[in-house]
Parts: sequence; C-alpha cells; structure tokens
Amino acid sequence: MTKLTTQIIHKEIDLIQSCISRMAHNSFLIKGWAISIVAVVLALTEKTTDNYMITAILIIPLICFWFLDAFFLQTEKKYRKMYVDVLVKRKNDNDEFLYDLNPKRYDKEVKSKIRLMFSKTLAWFYGIPLLIVIIILGFQIYTGIKTDNNESDKIEKKEHVVKIITTEKENE
Repeated sequence: MTKLTTQIIHKEIDLIQSCISRMAHNSFLIKGWAISIVAVVLALTEKTTDNYMITAILIIPLICFWFLDAFFLQTEKKYRKMYVDVLVKRKNDNDEFLYDLNPKRYDKEVKSKIRLMFSKTLAWFYGIPLLIVIIILGFQIYTGIKTDNNESDKIEKKEHVVKIITTEKENE
C-alpha cells in the first residue's frame, strides 16, 4: 500500500476527467459527422440518381453513427462511475486500482449500448432523421416514384427505340 498524497489523487482524478472529456468530445464529433453526411448526400444527389438507393444508403451511416455515439456515451458513463469510485476509495486511503483507467470493471453498472441508443437524447437526435429517411423511402416505394422508372419515361424510351430500329431498317 502506497502513501496516497494529494498530488497522486489529483493526478488520478485528472486522468479520469480527461477520459470523460475525450468521450464527450468524440460523441460531439460523431453527431457532427452524422448531420454532415446526411446533408451532403442529400445536397449532392442529382436528379438522375436512384432515389431508392440514396435513401437506403443514408440509413446505414445513421445507424452506425447512432451506435458509435451510444458506445462513447456508455464509455463516458463508465468513467464517471470510476471517478466517483476513486473519490470514495481514496478518501478511505484505499489504493486499489490506482491509476487503472480500464473502464471494463464498470460494465455491469452502466446500461448496454442498445439501451443507451434509445435514451431520450440519442433517440431524438438520431431517431428523427432516421424516421424521415424511412418515411421518404416508404413514400417512394408506395407511390412508385423513381426518376428513371416513371411510366411516361418507359413509353418515351420504347418509342425512341422503335424509331431507331425502324430508321435503321429503312436505311438498309
């Protein structure tokens, strides 16, 4: 057992706090990337692209970012538990797990990633854009809107092909 000085305790608490800050910063960056990717994909899609594919592709990064954000939130919560635990232990001169920053020992004390995905803040932040994308995709499927598969486009293409074939036969 080592003599716990104020300096040792402060250094350990600072290390834990920097981990908490890093997890919160990562969560902030993930949210920014999620919004940016959705906005860029929607802004840069041309009218000739397949709307089904674009909306379906948007679902994948939204779910991935949502899961990553839940991972960082879960890890941040583990470090917060560690912070409180360290304060209590060090107050009683217990040097168990001194400078141990592995948050795994708090796995059972923090909700799972899936449960955190559906916490109020994450569910609203990712659920609304995901719901909008799913509604757009459902509306497209329901109404049959597809830029290159409209009935009038099919008829025009068939007529164009027929004209090309007849003009080729006439030129022979």
